[in-house]
Amino acid sequence: MYAVTYSYLDLALSALYVVVLILWIMLVFHIMADIFRSHDLGGPAKAFWVLFILILPYLGALVYLVARGGSMHERQIRAMVAQQKALEDYIRRVANTKE
Repeated sequence: MYAVTYSYLDLALSALYVVVLILWIMLVFHIMADIFRSHDLGGPAKAFWVLFILILPYLGALVYLVARGGSMHERQIRAMVAQQKALEDYIRRVANTKE
């Protein structure tokens, strides 16, 4: 009964809404991770950005991307390089231990 009234266009729009929602959630997680990994922001500035994104999510995310989006990639690269260096140091330390 419901399959007749629910057209393929409605199904496609529902799928599009789900995809957009998933992309939005991923964007917010990336922004939050960038806020907390950023060393040039102090505690009050981080709290401001988090509250801004939680209270006004669309506007907050848009303003964050405009204001600090250009350097998000650089901070992510620095974090990945530091993680890779820590892994290599750990491997060297474990490989040099003698039993």
